[in-house]
Amino acid sequence: MNTDSRNLSKPSSRQEDDDIDLMALLFAILRGWKVIVFFAVLGLIIGILYSRYVNPTFQSDALIQIEESSQGIAALGSDISELIGSEASKAQTEAELIRSRMILEPVVNLLHLRIRLSDPTIGYLDRIKSNVTSTQINTPEGVAIETENGQAYISQFNVSQAYLDKSFTLTRSATGFILSNGFDEFKGQFNQPHQFSGSNGRIQITVADLPVNAHPISITKQSLQNTTNAINSALTVTEKGQQTGIIQLSMTGLRQQQVTLVLSHIVLSYIDQNQSRGSQETTKTIQFMETQIPTLKKKLEDSERTFNKFREKSGTIDVGQEASILLSENSQIDAQLNELKLKKADLTTYYTEDHPLVIQINEQLDVLNSRKQEIDNTIAGLPEVQREFLQLSEDTAINREIYLTLLKNYEQLKIVKAGQIGFARIIDLPISTFKPIAPKKLQIIILAMLLGAMLGTMLVLLKNLLKNVVKDPERLESKTGVPVIATIPHSPLLSRLSKNKKSAKRMLAHVDHNSLSYEAIKSLRTSLMFAMPTDSSTKQQGKVILITGESPGVGKSFIAANLSEVFAQLNKKVLVIDADMRLGELHEMFGMTQYDGLADYLSQGTGRQDTGRIATTNAQTVSSEANDHIETASKYPSTDITAVIHPTTMDHIDFMPRGKHPHNPASLLVSEHLGQMMDELKTQYDYIIIDSPPVLAASDAMVLAQHADKVLMVTRYEDSIEGQLVYAINQMNKSNIQVDGIILNDVQQGIMSKYSYHYSYAYGNNN
Repeated sequence: MNTDSRNLSKPSSRQEDDDIDLMALLFAILRGWKVIVFFAVLGLIIGILYSRYVNPTFQSDALIQIEESSQGIAALGSDISELIGSEASKAQTEAELIRSRMILEPVVNLLHLRIRLSDPTIGYLDRIKSNVTSTQINTPEGVAIETENGQAYISQFNVSQAYLDKSFTLTRSATGFILSNGFDEFKGQFNQPHQFSGSNGRIQITVADLPVNAHPISITKQSLQNTTNAINSALTVTEKGQQTGIIQLSMTGLRQQQVTLVLSHIVLSYIDQNQSRGSQETTKTIQFMETQIPTLKKKLEDSERTFNKFREKSGTIDVGQEASILLSENSQIDAQLNELKLKKADLTTYYTEDHPLVIQINEQLDVLNSRKQEIDNTIAGLPEVQREFLQLSEDTAINREIYLTLLKNYEQLKIVKAGQIGFARIIDLPISTFKPIAPKKLQIIILAMLLGAMLGTMLVLLKNLLKNVVKDPERLESKTGVPVIATIPHSPLLSRLSKNKKSAKRMLAHVDHNSLSYEAIKSLRTSLMFAMPTDSSTKQQGKVILITGESPGVGKSFIAANLSEVFAQLNKKVLVIDADMRLGELHEMFGMTQYDGLADYLSQGTGRQDTGRIATTNAQTVSSEANDHIETASKYPSTDITAVIHPTTMDHIDFMPRGKHPHNPASLLVSEHLGQMMDELKTQYDYIIIDSPPVLAASDAMVLAQHADKVLMVTRYEDSIEGQLVYAINQMNKSNIQVDGIILNDVQQGIMSKYSYHYSYAYGNNN
């Protein structure tokens, strides 16, 4: 019995437990290659189906140049350009303007883009089979769509607000067409406008053609907002480069002709709006001038008329010139007067006043003095006339100048308007290339396959993280403090035979005696022989080996049976005990039945002890538990230990099956009869191998370990949970039981296994 109470060695470094073993992750991925390949193939299939399901997408491009300002007005001179002013436009602002409803709405109305036609008979499989499905084409004349039964052509479709974005169905009838929406049904003739009154408003429609064979067509009148939103989702407007002033328009869609047509009209709509916006200021200026010219002309005529009346009244033409003439004349008269006075003075020296010459000079003097007086009077009244003259002449001149200037600019602006252009010009109109830009089938297929592989890898890693299975012997030793004394490789031949549920379970010695698995069992035997403890009093080796596992299905019965066989090869007398009285199947390995075994012997012995104890008590105080034992003892007659030990077909090996399933197996094991039985068996056998229930399933292994010299824990490679194994060993330790070694069973070799070097190597004849 091994009851060493010493503490198990702890891991040398807890930090190593927390480190991520990148190589372990890599090999975990390689071991899950089937899952990764499955998801990669699944992604490949999905990628192929998707690339066929999605219709090809086409694209058209156009280029527009945005100039800083219009050059038409400036070319006529600075004067007129100053009247109009300059208008600058940035490309980014114009890009947003292109996407506005002001630009898109005329295109929507022209091409009937609010009318949506579709073929409801086309399903998912049809789209995958055909690879390309027909879509509608819009023209200024109407909307058309091709089907397998003909074309649908709608010239007009208007509905009230309540019917917007609601689907209708059109079908051909014997006399025309039928329009329905599930509630209302309307009938009409081809190529004739119809107006129907439905429950939610009026419907106007003109149908030119429909498919035959009652092929339905879905028709919807979209709201303007939804239509412009759909156009904007397919339209891209960006400035090429930085501050280049060149805008690139790109539009995508399912039909090349449709995309090109719509984008062309968007460009033309923007240019029209831009041109009308650019000439709008000039037009307003001309309109203003046309209203002012008659007023100014009338004002000029009135001022001229008043000025002319004044001149007629005052008898003057130009006051300034007349004043200058009068002053010049006055000075000339003074000079003449002086000259005549000198002559008169000279004549009066010789002649009297009555002399004809003197009289003539006097007459001349009278005329000159009279004229001089007249000039003096005129000059004396001149300031008032001159002031009025100047005012009237100035008003007339100003009105004439304003009128002539406005008339001149008016004529110039008319010339400008005739040749004026906007600040945006078309560089490239969209053209049809008929080369789809999407889907890029090869890229989609590759990407889908890579995504599938990534998903598979993530699932493998997630499974590896969530279910940390047993793989690494060194890791097990580090976490449990228990050495891994054997790794039993996977036997492909035995695995193939075990797949046949009808065939009996076979031992390695019979079916695969040259395999690595069988050699590993022999190595385990050698390790146990030299590691057996020695009794200090008798100097005899201990003989009891307990084999258990943390959970069912780890292969402990397989290890127990094959280990007994290799011990028997050394001419050692071996007893194999199936101590799993609940679900033990070790009897199948030896081709025997489960009856007359351990449970029968312990039940008979326990019942016999309880009978003796209960006989000494009062019958009225007999407990229910004692009654159970009495009942059990009555079922099993007095049994000698030899009755539950059966020879096998193999030399030197005896077998004690589990017996009939008892209702209290744990109670049977804690009886003193088990210890007596084990003491008796040790004297008869060289090795006793006990196959016990799993530690986490029952406490039987802890009881049986009290009678064992070696306790071995079997775990299955890449199947057992590492945490469960650690927990099972800790439970044994808490019960003051030392686990002497771990057997790593069913280790599969391959280049994807990091730990394949733990295999034993076959040495011998493989034939």
